[in-house]
Amino acid sequence: MAGGAQLHQFPRVKHWLVKSEPETYSFDQLRKDKKTAWTGVRNYTARNFLRAMTVNDVVFFYHSVTEKAVVGLALVVKAAYPDPTVEAGEKGDWVCVDLRAAEPLTRRITLDEIKANPKLKDMALLRLSRLSVQPVTEAEAAELQRMAAGKTRR
Repeated sequence: MAGGAQLHQFPRVKHWLVKSEPETYSFDQLRKDKKTAWTGVRNYTARNFLRAMTVNDVVFFYHSVTEKAVVGLALVVKAAYPDPTVEAGEKGDWVCVDLRAAEPLTRRITLDEIKANPKLKDMALLRLSRLSVQPVTEAEAAELQRMAAGKTRR
């Protein structure tokens, strides 16, 4: 990973994946902003995942639609709070979290690579592809890190 950062160096309880269209909000924009409120989630399952996030959880940032690749890492720096983008009269108890850019991946991991990796066959990204916020298991996080480092399968 850039700057020598390794996933295991970040204090963490859980791992997550967030998806964004790079034309809407890219990882490069997060790096420029340094921190952002992850707002606008309007799916109940994704909202529940946001509620489960805790400070220092590691977040894989995935560019959806055009690029379809995991491109960077972020950290949760503020746990769930009311989403300020909720409009008057909008139904639902929507929340957001604050994310801080950590590091871009040394090597982006494409969706095709994830699909081809048997260690990632149960990953939520493949089963719950429409969700914008998803859990990532410890084993999946380790495999993604290995892939990003360009190491061959064991």
